[in-house]
This record gives sequence, C-alpha cells and structure tokens, in this order.
Amino acid sequence: MANFKTAYIEKHRPAIQKELGLKNIMQVPKMTKITINMGLGEALQNSKLIEAGVEQLRIIAGQQPIITKAKKSVSNFKLREGVPIGVKVTLRGDRMYEFYERLVCFSLPRVRDFRGLPPKAFDGRGNYTLGLKEQLIFPEIEFDKIDKIKGMNITITTTAQNDEQGRCLLTHMGLPIRK
Repeated sequence: MANFKTAYIEKHRPAIQKELGLKNIMQVPKMTKITINMGLGEALQNSKLIEAGVEQLRIIAGQQPIITKAKKSVSNFKLREGVPIGVKVTLRGDRMYEFYERLVCFSLPRVRDFRGLPPKAFDGRGNYTLGLKEQLIFPEIEFDKIDKIKGMNITITTTAQNDEQGRCLLTHMGLPIRK
C-alpha cells in the first residue's frame, strides 16, 4: 500500500473530519482519480511526437496511456476529425497515491522559482487542475532522450462537495497551495 494512502487513512482523514466538522467518517473527502493529459498539437506535422509522448507519459505514470483524437475538424488549425492530437492516462487506487507522492515530494520541488500552486485552480466542486510547462521535473525522465519539451495538465479529482473541502483535503495531503 502506498505511503500516502496509509497516511491519509490513519492521520489525515480524522484531522480533516475534525477541521470540517463532519459527523460521519464517510463524509470526509478523498481523492478518486488523477488524470494526466499531454496535448501534442505539433503532432500534425511530426507523427513521431505522439510515440515520444506515449513513452514519456508511460514512464511518468507507470501505466500505458491512451492516444486522444480530435473530435471536430478545425480548418484554421489544419485539424481533421480523428487525427491523434494528444495522450492521457487516468490513475486510480495505489498507482494514484504513488504518483501523487512522487508529484508532491520529488517533482514540484524541482520546478524553478516555485512558490506554491495557485489557489484559484479549483473548479467549484473540489477538483484541482495544475499545469506543468515541462516534463523534465519528473526524475524518471532522462534529459538526453528528450527531443521536445512538452507541458501537461494534471487533474486531481476528489469527492469533495466544494472548493473549501477540496483545499482542506489537498493541503493536508501535502499539496503546496499558496494562501
């Protein structure tokens, strides 16, 4: 079992319940999934970017990602329906907690000039989305094998009812959100 999962069950869940004033332990918010999305719009000209993105996301997440395809044709972007334009992976269970631990403990501290994550990235239902400008902050990625620096979006989905509960959960779990 992941360290963060046991820490959540034993330490953080009772503290969150007390802080939010919840009567039942089942009302305490928890993380349900983490979705990592890497948009590769440049793949229209260079199809090898999709293969490289799949490999890098597989190394980062520890799970095989899926290739996302365009839903609509957009002539201004020279985009046709069904053309591969990105990769994504959804993590649940122990893999989710392991990735979250690596993100909080190893990857985010490697970001240059890092002063914490913005508090306005909540969606109103307790879910948090953060954007990363480069995949090099993950220690699993080797700098020499990178042909192009790509960004990614990481969405942490919770069972929280509102942003206050989501913020309480994620700050207890170690996510460095600014005040």
